[in-house]
Amino acid sequence: MVKSKGIEKQSWKPGNVLSPVPVVLVSCGGAGGWKPNLITIAWTGNVCSDPPMLSISVRPERYSYDIIKTTKEFVVNVPSLRQAGAVDWCGIVSGRGEDKFAATGLTPSPALKVSCPIVAECPLNIECQVRQSLSLGSHTLFVAEVIAVQVSSALIDTGGRLRLEKGGLLAFAHGQYFALGRCIGRFGFSVRKRKSASRR
Repeated sequence: MVKSKGIEKQSWKPGNVLSPVPVVLVSCGGAGGWKPNLITIAWTGNVCSDPPMLSISVRPERYSYDIIKTTKEFVVNVPSLRQAGAVDWCGIVSGRGEDKFAATGLTPSPALKVSCPIVAECPLNIECQVRQSLSLGSHTLFVAEVIAVQVSSALIDTGGRLRLEKGGLLAFAHGQYFALGRCIGRFGFSVRKRKSASRR
């Protein structure tokens, strides 16, 4: 037990406690003899702005691993609350024996630049080409360049701005799904507040 400034902390063993994280449906396959497939991924994130790049981590024993390793492409489909059941189901059932699109009722639609389909119902679809892979232990990290993005028109306001807060997005933390809450400010809001106060 550690105490600092009246705040009590417990020492835990190292583990994956960074939370919350986005939960996404990654689609792959559809080329090279691979059938289209979906896998639920929570280990994902942005890694570079220019060029735009992101990463996903996949266990080598997963069916989607060989698909992505071979085709070097995938789509990160960002789901809404409406797809929460499908997201959970796709994380439990293997694509080796299931057509996950048919079983969930999700619609495979053409991507703009990759061979694998997007999930039409997901409000945001990020098409990716793998640039590097790194075996880390339990998971392999795929670092991929974003080569195309499709966005639901319902999330674009009259000024052409993306309003993801309207998407009803999901987060994942320690085995549980959460709906994202209200917006508390834009990036840099703390600085703007100080500037406003100093002008008074």
